[in-house]
Amino acid sequence: MRATTAISFAVLCLAAPATAQTIYPIDRADILAGSHFDFKVEFPGLQKADVPVTVNGEPYAKVLGGAGTFIEREDGKDQSALVLRDVSLKPGAYTVKAGTASVTWNVYTTGPRKAKNVILFIGDGLSPAHRVAARLLSKGIDQGKSLGKLAIDDMPHMALVATAGSDSIITDSANSASAYATGHKSAVNAMGVYADRSANPFDDPKVEPIAKLVKRRTDLAVGIVTTTEIEDATPAAMATHTRRRATYDQIVEQYFDVKPDVLMGGGLANFLPKDAAGSKRKDSTDYLAKFKEAGYR
Repeated sequence: MRATTAISFAVLCLAAPATAQTIYPIDRADILAGSHFDFKVEFPGLQKADVPVTVNGEPYAKVLGGAGTFIEREDGKDQSALVLRDVSLKPGAYTVKAGTASVTWNVYTTGPRKAKNVILFIGDGLSPAHRVAARLLSKGIDQGKSLGKLAIDDMPHMALVATAGSDSIITDSANSASAYATGHKSAVNAMGVYADRSANPFDDPKVEPIAKLVKRRTDLAVGIVTTTEIEDATPAAMATHTRRRATYDQIVEQYFDVKPDVLMGGGLANFLPKDAAGSKRKDSTDYLAKFKEAGYR
């Protein structure tokens, strides 16, 4: 009986219609209208290029603005994928179907610009509990009541942001900063991307971080300033894309491509060529010189 059951299950699996293992962006994603992102469908096995993929009942290429690249064997394995880079959408509700799998997206817009400048100040690891501890230590408490308030307590507007990762409730600096910078969920150690199954940490589906968006769509200058290495996860999530936050050399290269108006922090070792004293780079590129040549001082 056990053998018969196993054989029946195998036959059912072979006869099943094509289905997507994962669709990126993921289900219930909130996407800023006009922002750029990559679209990807991962299939659990080998598929043909004509697997139907639709957006709101229409062929995906018609809605997303172009045909993607079909990869018959991703990473040389028995798994296929479809990728379309640099997609943007107008406001609305979208349902994406690939085979028997589906996700929904909410593409939203914002009102007219009001702020002249914006400063995003991140206290790495800061939570409501830390604020309570700071208040108790600095102001004191008597009979259950605080003896004073912190400056942050008097801010006119306040909100909480859920930064749990797509793969873990317990977050880290990379995917939590990425949630602030992009509005999308990511996985532990990843920023500016949806962490896919491929081995390459730089080919994952990208989502546009705030520094890139601002430079592309407004006249605002962009500065990224930190008390840690400039390649560290929290500052790097504002402008770069990687599945592995420890890829400091490539993060420096991406900074050079983005060219923030101000870039200030530690981490000189990954700007220096590998033969220079104190360098941690694995190649001979002198990014300190390249930034100077580009007008930085």
